[in-house]
Amino acid sequence: MKKYCLALDLKNDEALIKEYEEHHKNVWKEILEGIKTVGIIDMQIYRIENRMFMIIETESDFDFDKQMEILSQLPRQQEWEKLMWKFQQSLPNSAPNSKWQLMNKVFQL
Repeated sequence: MKKYCLALDLKNDEALIKEYEEHHKNVWKEILEGIKTVGIIDMQIYRIENRMFMIIETESDFDFDKQMEILSQLPRQQEWEKLMWKFQQSLPNSAPNSKWQLMNKVFQL
């Protein structure tokens, strides 16, 4: 099994952050299906202030870049990404895998 940790900053606006969280309480069915289709076993997102932290668990043969490219082409994914741009501190046309930044592991027990 592989684990990926990613970070993303939201715009520092409490109303927008609350709206972003509401969208994630009601993620579209197609988005959830797409996440599973590309081989993501578990995904969790945490927040502190306007910093988001995502943990993704996959099978050991998961190719992150390849699977994220496939995910970006699945039904309603581009529509979801466009909606999320409203909240995220990223360039308007940046690819999904460039908004969320992969984190480097610095310690493991």
